[in-house]
Amino acid sequence: MVNLLIEQYQYTTTPKYNFPHSIQDLQLPQQFIELSLRTLRNIKNGKLFQPYIPTQSENPTTPTLEETTLLFNRSTQPKLKPIPLKPIRDETPIIAVDVSSMKIGETEIGILCAIRAAIVWKQKQQYHYLRLGPFPFHITDENRNEVYHLFRQYSFLEQPTLDYTNTLSLIYAPTRLGSLLERWLQMDIAVQTRNSLILWDGSLTAGTQDFPVAVMSQLLETARSRFNTILAFTKNTRLRLLGHCLTDYIHKCTPPCLLEINGYPMALSNALRLLGNIYVAKLSEGNCSFRLDIDRKLPLEKAVEATGRLMGNDVLLQSYPETLRLAHIYSTFTANEVIGIQRFLARTHRLKIVTKPNVRKLLFGPFGKGPEN
Repeated sequence: MVNLLIEQYQYTTTPKYNFPHSIQDLQLPQQFIELSLRTLRNIKNGKLFQPYIPTQSENPTTPTLEETTLLFNRSTQPKLKPIPLKPIRDETPIIAVDVSSMKIGETEIGILCAIRAAIVWKQKQQYHYLRLGPFPFHITDENRNEVYHLFRQYSFLEQPTLDYTNTLSLIYAPTRLGSLLERWLQMDIAVQTRNSLILWDGSLTAGTQDFPVAVMSQLLETARSRFNTILAFTKNTRLRLLGHCLTDYIHKCTPPCLLEINGYPMALSNALRLLGNIYVAKLSEGNCSFRLDIDRKLPLEKAVEATGRLMGNDVLLQSYPETLRLAHIYSTFTANEVIGIQRFLARTHRLKIVTKPNVRKLLFGPFGKGPEN
């Protein structure tokens, strides 16, 4: 890990890679790389550094759409339609992308975080992968707008406003910056591939600050114009229908199949829009099923055909595609990697490592649960 980061301190733009079809110019913007280095230079030698130890209760994430909205209620009267599936084996390229962000620690003036992306593709019965990062950032109140502005410049087509960038809270910065990098990669892959299946980790719901409707619409249009199909898998959905979890309704269906859901509203609020048709997918034997969003502008037969091509050209474990599973694994930070990054940054910038006491534990002992802010 130390050697990897040392090499990345000599950043250059990513060279050409042997992606399927025309993905050959996947390059990180030079300004993005320079920004990573520039934010690290504002770390003062000899200052205090508190390494971050991630736990389930102390890992803040931005609220998801499903946590803040109710999609189904009794007045929508949705309809459920099981659709049997058959594998289509035709060597269609399958490409998956995932991004992970991790808080590394805190300094006296800001937070240290790292972002890494992974792209996995399968072509002609072989898996290939590309890792981008990890890229460390030191985000402070003074530079957060500069950091966010550049990410949006390369992740979206529209320019950010000052009011918009001021909404970037330091506590949520790693998650939101990771999301913006993921959007940039999704757009780049959609532009540089043809006749492929592109797998996302997430949904096709748009209208948030980090994913405006105009951006999602253009991304889907770009994919369609190059005969690509985007399939978005949600691992843990909180959407409920008549009091039951959405994925529960497919348990009585024989796999492989899709459960088509009709009759739900296209808009969740004045801002949020559903740009994909929602299905429940059970693509193989096993206990798992997933919410699957497919571009709403694709005819039903095309959506079913794309799912069949996924089944016929990728390995499925508990109904989950292997390419997307590998993208998650290759992007995720392990505990050893986090420790390696922490030690590297502390040694490089001669930081004094300190451990602040957990006030909750001091006051409440074993009853001191919850995040330590």
